[in-house]
Amino acid sequence: MSALVGDEQPGDGRTVTRRSLLWGAAAAGFGLALPGRVRATLFHRELLSAVSIHNGAKPYAGDGPLLTTVSAGGANGRTEAVVRFVLGRPAMVQLAVLDENANVTDHAGTTNPALTVETVEQSLPAGAHELSWAPSVSQAPTTYALVLTVTDSGGRIARHRTVARVLGLDAAFTQRSYAPGEAGTLVVASDVESFTAQVFRAGTESVPTYANNVMNGVPAGDPGDVLWTGNADAPAPIPVSVGAWPSGLYFVQLTAGDLVGYAPFVVRPTTPTQKIAVVVPTNTWGAYNFYDRNGDGYGDSWYVGWKLFTVDLTRPNIHRGVPYRFRSYDLAFLHWLAQTGKNVDYYADDDLGSFPDGDALRAAYDLVVFPGHSEYVTWHAYDVVERYRDLGGNLMFLSANNFFRRVDPHGSTLHLIGLWRALGKPEAGLLGAQYIGSDRGQHQAPFVVTADGAGPGSWAFANTGLGEGASFGKYGIEVDARTVSSPPGTIALAQIPDALGKPSLTAEMTYYETSAGARVFSAGALNFGGQVLLWPETTQLLENVWARLAPTA
Repeated sequence: MSALVGDEQPGDGRTVTRRSLLWGAAAAGFGLALPGRVRATLFHRELLSAVSIHNGAKPYAGDGPLLTTVSAGGANGRTEAVVRFVLGRPAMVQLAVLDENANVTDHAGTTNPALTVETVEQSLPAGAHELSWAPSVSQAPTTYALVLTVTDSGGRIARHRTVARVLGLDAAFTQRSYAPGEAGTLVVASDVESFTAQVFRAGTESVPTYANNVMNGVPAGDPGDVLWTGNADAPAPIPVSVGAWPSGLYFVQLTAGDLVGYAPFVVRPTTPTQKIAVVVPTNTWGAYNFYDRNGDGYGDSWYVGWKLFTVDLTRPNIHRGVPYRFRSYDLAFLHWLAQTGKNVDYYADDDLGSFPDGDALRAAYDLVVFPGHSEYVTWHAYDVVERYRDLGGNLMFLSANNFFRRVDPHGSTLHLIGLWRALGKPEAGLLGAQYIGSDRGQHQAPFVVTADGAGPGSWAFANTGLGEGASFGKYGIEVDARTVSSPPGTIALAQIPDALGKPSLTAEMTYYETSAGARVFSAGALNFGGQVLLWPETTQLLENVWARLAPTA
């Protein structure tokens, strides 16, 4: 689309209609003084116009004048993004390639700047020109903004923004969980000739994972080759048969030369089998997924500027398909379960909706564990878990900022509604503590054992060698504490004084029991579950909590 009448100029945020241009020409003819804003916009239009982008080959599905798809590992010649434009007069031209998916805004309103991937500058004469960007095969698959900044000899500036989608092996399931024997549907977007697909189970592997864009696991099936030449110009589905596998977290790994992609899914039990359920934080994975499906250069997440209030749960994850912070927040607990031989049933967040009420959940399970950052919860799920607790069911929360926001599901889309505490259901009333602050991990500090945590009859720190005043670990990022809404008798087993480097904040690891026999533990720090294997004291603490809350044989 040419940067002409009626198009918005991203650089100055102005829109010029055809009427304003005609009025401007007439006014100039009569010697009238134009408003400064109109004069500036007209000058910018003259300096830079006819901006578009293409890949020099066949468009991919969804491409248009301001969006093109490139793929260094593809087979259809989509190797570079070419920006076309016309200069009205000689100018210095800069083409900056920006990763604007990094513009994540936290709860306090702090936003990360866009990451600059590459910058090219040239002095060009008036006329038609092209500048190109050829990403390497190692360039992370996502969308990138290609921003033209044109400066003439008088210092006047014009800008225009286009978008290049770097395509890898982008894949996602249409559902987030399947039962054994069901047929899953995996939607793949790639322009390779063929790829190999294989299913793995995550968390049971013995090899360490060192990168955020890698998933390791134990094979659950044999690899299979998929011919893809007929689907190289648009996403397409392939069936994936779910075998008679144990309940757990699984993923499909796709490989084609140097390209790798992952697509995780949960295998839930056909019927409840164990007495312990583990709920994988798939809603939060969706909220923190910055995959840009609409191709505007910004991740389709409400964390990108807080202007979007829905997320599509069927999008591939960026980082080659690996859920956000999976390695940091979720993987260690899966390893701990496998290493200690704990038998549990796994569910996605959606699956809590399959329980009609808390009575059904209580009949099935004695302990429900939320090991990761379970921030986004539906009304039904909140009611089910609350009723489950009221009936004596035990709860374990191994992260922080859980049950913070209400979301409503509409098919495969989550709609952000608001804070539970503003809706009359403060999360501390269920968890014992609730979110009080975040600093993205800039200040982390040890927990300190309290008098309640180390008092007579103490069980939490048995065999850890930790007494009152002893410290352990290094925690923060987001933290919780008790409030007036916490159930009576809620105690702090450990605290982080001056949490997040703020003397006014004290993070708390909490525990309480109810008259119905429920036992509820909340870790109080976002990275607790993700670091349970780093320190022996923490590993023993988790064993003690598990022994307290899990059913005995």
